[in-house]
Amino acid sequence: MKKKRVLIGSFLLALLLALVSAYGVWWWVMWRAVPMQAERVDYIIESGSGPKAIARTMRQAGIAVDENHFALLARLTEKDTQLQAGAYEAVQGDSLWTLLERMAQGDMMQTRITLVEGWDYKRIRQQLAADPNIKQTLTTVGDSELLERLGAQATHPEGLFYPDTYVFVPGSTDFDILRRAYQAQTELLQQLWESRDPDLPLKTPYEALILASIVEKETGHGEDRARVAGVFINRLRIGMLLQTDPTVIYGMGDQYQGRIRKKDLQTDTPWNTYTRAGLPPTPIASPGKAALLATLHPEKHDYLYFVSRGDGTSEFSKNLRDHNRAVRKYILNRSG
Repeated sequence: MKKKRVLIGSFLLALLLALVSAYGVWWWVMWRAVPMQAERVDYIIESGSGPKAIARTMRQAGIAVDENHFALLARLTEKDTQLQAGAYEAVQGDSLWTLLERMAQGDMMQTRITLVEGWDYKRIRQQLAADPNIKQTLTTVGDSELLERLGAQATHPEGLFYPDTYVFVPGSTDFDILRRAYQAQTELLQQLWESRDPDLPLKTPYEALILASIVEKETGHGEDRARVAGVFINRLRIGMLLQTDPTVIYGMGDQYQGRIRKKDLQTDTPWNTYTRAGLPPTPIASPGKAALLATLHPEKHDYLYFVSRGDGTSEFSKNLRDHNRAVRKYILNRSG
C-alpha cells in the first residue's frame, strides 16, 4: 500500500513538473521577443488572411514568427476571428502575444496625404501616384468610369474632390482617397448651398462649385475672397464677361508656359471667359471651404474690377477708368 502511494505521489509530481514545464515553454513562446531583421518592420495583411497566412506574411517581411505557434495562440485565445487586415509595424522587443493583440485590436500604421486648395484634378492624381503608401488602381481607369464608380452626376472630375489632409492606412488605394475627398466635397457643398445668400445668380450647387474654383484661383489673400466673389457675382448679374485669367490658363492646358499672351486671351476655348459669357462648363480647380463660403456669401458692393497689387492683395474698382489707372500703377508700374 505504501509502495502504491509512493507511485501515485511520484506520478502526480511528474505530472505537475510536466505541467509547469509546458507552461514555462508556452509562456516563453508567448512572451519572448520575436527575432526581426530590423529594428522596425512594416507588413500588410490582406483581407481574408487566416492566422497561418498572416504568419507567413510576417516571416516574408522579416519577422521570425512560427506559423504553428501563432495559429495555435490565435485559436486558444479566440482571436483568430478578430484579426484585421491592414498595415502594421512590428518593433524589436515585440512578443508573439503583442503582435497578435495589435492585429486583433486593429492598431494599424497610419500616414497622411494633403490635397492643396486650388490644385486641379491632374495635380491631385499626380500627388496620389507619387505616394508610395497608396496602392495604384486607377492607372487604366478613365474619367467616365471613375465618375460612375463614385456615383457622380458630373461629367468631368474637376473640382469634385475636397482639398484637405487625409489620414489613411498604408496600402489604401487611390480610389479610397478620391472617394473620401469626393464625399467630403459633395456633403460640404450641399450643406453650404442650403444656407446660401438669397437671389444669387447661381442656379445649382455645381455652378457655385465652378465659381468657387475661380475665386480660389484668383485670391492670394484670404480677406479678399468675399470681395472678389462679389465682383464676379456683380458681373454675372449684369451679363458682363467674367474675364478671369485662371480660366484662360485652364483652357490652354499643357500649352500654358507661365504667361498669357494677347492671342491666348483671344483664342476661344470652353473655359475662356474673355470669349464666352457666363460661367465655364466645369470648375478649374478644387476650391476649399473658404472659397465656397465666399462664393455663397459674397460681399455686397459696386465693384466690377480688381487687379493684383503684387503682394497677394487686390485693388478693386467700380469703373473701367479707375481700373485702368490701377493696372498702370500695379501692373505697368506707372502712376497717374
